[in-house]
Amino acid sequence: MSKTINLGIQIVPKSKTLDSYALVDKAIEVIQKSGVKYEVTPFETVMEGPQDKLMAIALLAQEAVLAAGADEVLVYYRMQIRNNSNVTMEEKTAKFK
Repeated sequence: MSKTINLGIQIVPKSKTLDSYALVDKAIEVIQKSGVKYEVTPFETVMEGPQDKLMAIALLAQEAVLAAGADEVLVYYRMQIRNNSNVTMEEKTAKFK
């Protein structure tokens, strides 16, 4: 069984004619439909799950933005991975909720 990690993804679309927020929404839609735990923040979306699954979702999200008409995308990833245990969003944010 794969360990659970956190993957933060920020997709910055570039388009001369299309609204960038609408393009980012296409990426978030892919993540929402994926079934993994996620949290949208003002700067990135953080997902929780197995690394291989999250990377596949990230690729689909980036492709969705390009398919929606972006001329290009800048994609930034941040991951937290532990050697012998899972990583959860809850462990980092529960005390603030």
